[in-house]
Amino acid sequence: MNSKSNLGKIGEQIAVKYLINNGYYIIKRNFRTKFGEIDIIARDGKYLVFVEVKTRKGIKLGYPREAVDCFKQIKLKKLASLYLAQKKILSSYVRFDVIEVLLDAEQKVKSICLIKNAFE
Repeated sequence: MNSKSNLGKIGEQIAVKYLINNGYYIIKRNFRTKFGEIDIIARDGKYLVFVEVKTRKGIKLGYPREAVDCFKQIKLKKLASLYLAQKKILSSYVRFDVIEVLLDAEQKVKSICLIKNAFE
């Protein structure tokens, strides 16, 4: 596993713990299709939440959340539609959240930011 994917896995583990501690129920991690992947699918009250996790060791290249640009948002919406169709979910409140994880040099959490309803 390369260091970038390892960093991503660490961020996802941190994000799952954070979400659980904030009342989310984790339904699925790493929902994969040939078109891409959704990091976390969870339930937050009445919402089915598709969560994108972005992890970095610094902000030299910008904040992690900035990587969820309009192209990534379109891709996530399509993947969410695939998930809903696969599970035959015809009616549900849906939301897209982004979790930004910043780590220090020892890969310990420097900060974590949950952006609820990050895009529509």
